[in-house]
Amino acid sequence: MNLILFDDPIIRLNLLPFTFTRPTAKVRVGMLTIAEKWEKRLGTTASFKTEEYLQKKFPVKSTDQNLLVNGAVCPDQKLADHVKSLQPGYYLIKGTLLIAANRPEQEMSGNNTIEYGDDVTVIDKTWKIFYENGRQLRLDFPLVTGGRRSAGIQDKHTIVYGEENLFVEEGVSIRAAIINAENGPVYLGKNSIIQEGAMIRGAFALCEGSHLNMGAKMRGDITVGPYSKVGGEVSASVIFGYSNKAHDGFLGCSVLGEWCNLGADTNTSNLKNNYEPVKLWNHLAGKFESTGLQFCGLMMGDHSKCGINTMFNTGTVVDVSANVYGEGFPANYVPSFAWGGAGGFTTYRPDKAFETAFRAMERRNVALDETEKNILAKVFEMTSQHRTWEKN
Repeated sequence: MNLILFDDPIIRLNLLPFTFTRPTAKVRVGMLTIAEKWEKRLGTTASFKTEEYLQKKFPVKSTDQNLLVNGAVCPDQKLADHVKSLQPGYYLIKGTLLIAANRPEQEMSGNNTIEYGDDVTVIDKTWKIFYENGRQLRLDFPLVTGGRRSAGIQDKHTIVYGEENLFVEEGVSIRAAIINAENGPVYLGKNSIIQEGAMIRGAFALCEGSHLNMGAKMRGDITVGPYSKVGGEVSASVIFGYSNKAHDGFLGCSVLGEWCNLGADTNTSNLKNNYEPVKLWNHLAGKFESTGLQFCGLMMGDHSKCGINTMFNTGTVVDVSANVYGEGFPANYVPSFAWGGAGGFTTYRPDKAFETAFRAMERRNVALDETEKNILAKVFEMTSQHRTWEKN
């Protein structure tokens, strides 16, 4: 079996800005990325069939044993078993959705197509990343911790409720925290740090090397990806990794990509004053579309940042490498490589954006290499039509 996770082209566009810089299967929802879920359930390593400009960073490996799986589909064990048992030349579908194909050499037809009979979780909209996160945390917890022993908590001043739903990896440092895992599992990753006074409600995952700062309030259905620092109040949100929301302020029903930073006292609104369904900018449609959700906050792409006291309105999308600051609410859609805020934007030139990215990544001992630069330069090129001020 040679596992290849492919991007559905329509879904990929619906997942922008997050898929500007990664294949669909590299989206994190729950404790794991979608790719990691498939790898664990199928017992193999995946490669990626994605956009050409991403392939150098995320290469595809092809053999005569290719098993192609839709990178937007989150597996449970039943689905994984169906995919594993799929015979060569056959396709597994759910309605119009292609789930998987084993050694596809002929076109799909009624003779080589199998309809999957159970429900399938598909991350085909940006808001589904946080919306499905609680459920995925509960599915990932036994997948990651099953058959293993928790390191436990030795700090006598930390209070735990529902200890049977808590898993602590080696190297965790925790002091005088309150953890309530009665309503959902709590996972504390390797070498993570929970400082004094932090409060955590499950479901919750703090991935490897991440920090919860003093007095942090984690209200549940939250993933803090690896090497991130988080403080203040967070609810029903996903942080992919290497991103910081270190200070007070509220982040709710939101998704942050990698290498993001929210300045002190940044707040996101996730509920409209009139309680109407929230609309989000959709790149495929080229307009704002209703999510059907009453609660939806901020979608922020990789390498984007905001200044202190920034206020994001309900249903705001910030694309890649934007720098947002200033008084008032910025627009509900901020294009890639935008510099400014409510008072207007100028273009964040790539050379300056690279300098900032270099410094931010260097702090985590990660190099901004030519491959990463080329991806960001391609995003700058592809998104020029959204920077409307350049045409004035």
